[in-house]
Amino acid sequence: MLDEWAERGSPLLIDGELVTCDERFETLDPATEEVIGTAADATLGHLDTAIAAARRAFDGWAADLPLRVRCLRQLREALVRHADELRELTVREVGAPRFLTYGAQLDAPVADLGWFADLAETYAWTRDLGRAAPMGMVSERRLLREPVGVVGAITPWNFPHQINLAKLGPALAAGNTVVLKPAPDTPWCAAALGRLLTEETDTPPGVVNIVTGRDHALGARLATDPRVDLVSFTGSTATGREVMRGAAENLKKVFLELGGKSAFIVLDDADLRTACSYAAFTGITHAGQGCAITSRLLVPRARHDEAVEITAHTMAKLGARDPSDDRTVCGPVISARQRDRIEGYLKLAAEEGGSFATGGHRSDRDKGFWIEPTLITGLTNRSRAAREEIFGPVLVILPHDGDDDAVRLANDSPYGLSGAVHGGDVERARAVARRLRTGTVSVNGGIWYAADVPFGGYKQSGVGREMGVAGFEEYLETKVIAEGG
Repeated sequence: MLDEWAERGSPLLIDGELVTCDERFETLDPATEEVIGTAADATLGHLDTAIAAARRAFDGWAADLPLRVRCLRQLREALVRHADELRELTVREVGAPRFLTYGAQLDAPVADLGWFADLAETYAWTRDLGRAAPMGMVSERRLLREPVGVVGAITPWNFPHQINLAKLGPALAAGNTVVLKPAPDTPWCAAALGRLLTEETDTPPGVVNIVTGRDHALGARLATDPRVDLVSFTGSTATGREVMRGAAENLKKVFLELGGKSAFIVLDDADLRTACSYAAFTGITHAGQGCAITSRLLVPRARHDEAVEITAHTMAKLGARDPSDDRTVCGPVISARQRDRIEGYLKLAAEEGGSFATGGHRSDRDKGFWIEPTLITGLTNRSRAAREEIFGPVLVILPHDGDDDAVRLANDSPYGLSGAVHGGDVERARAVARRLRTGTVSVNGGIWYAADVPFGGYKQSGVGREMGVAGFEEYLETKVIAEGG
């Protein structure tokens, strides 16, 4: 695929056909700014055709559970067969550190498809509610779960395989058809799914449609088009609000996984070196380009300076490096636009009274979109750099005055997506974790990411859950049938 698309560009997938476009746009390697190829630049006309195809395909797909299960397993097997090629694509197009492709950037979400196929086979699609006699009429009641219909899936660029498959897997397993609109920064990751679905699975035409393009009107049309029954969106909170407004026009269902400014709490009985080193590692992984990454480090006030030294040393040692190197943790950011946005926040942090214990600037590389891992000190939790999502390798360190104060600071945020607690007394750390108003929490390095774990946020971090049974059920409607006699 890589060599072919470098020469000819990647296609759309519409109604079972790989469709080329006259209009194309470039996709770049963020580590070098090299143009690696082009992608089809869809129009609203292409999107209209894709939605119509998904609408036509829905009834047959929804009625055939064995076919759905078979196609999901075929897709998983195809992705495994092409894993090496997809790994290279992900490093080059996303700028993802290679080590992450063995986890959440590729291998883990591919494996998750099997979990959703298994769930579709074992799920209780109908449930007997028994007999009752409301208003004196004896009735037999039965609850049915059915697919919603056509799903418009709008996905970002930071973990494209994970998020594309986290939407396709449960949506298809539940019996929905899908129109996928990926971010224009990573069109090839989505186009690869289109190629494999078409050539290596029995997925009927129209069940999955993939429309790449630069025009933001494509995503907006998915939100407003009355033929789309549910919009599943992952991205910024600001864009999520626009999606919700558009969906409100037809009162369609929405799933929104949005921004975060998650806190990493170090308790006063924690091993400070272990906790701060871990916070530094997680905070700059994939250049901090993850909505659930912990970007506020809350440390005991009495050990603040020591924590700064440990954290800054670890961040500087890890550095921003070539994503193709197996040892790299922090690669480039996705684009010049994102790099400039992060630099704007670094300037703002300095204006707000912050200092840089390490980093604070772009890399001195001639090419690519690079920001050095940065630790900001001297701010309060009310500063914009400590409250707004920067989406870069930037960690803000703040002092706390005990467990209650740490919880207060962590919860003093418009977001509530994730968080972490490190402490010597596990019961105490658990107690702090339970008080956090957030969708997921890691205690002492625990990893919550898995196919069976629902992921999502409180407050402005989103609506609904992705993954797990709860995520599967986002793509279902509930019907009750009562029979008299």
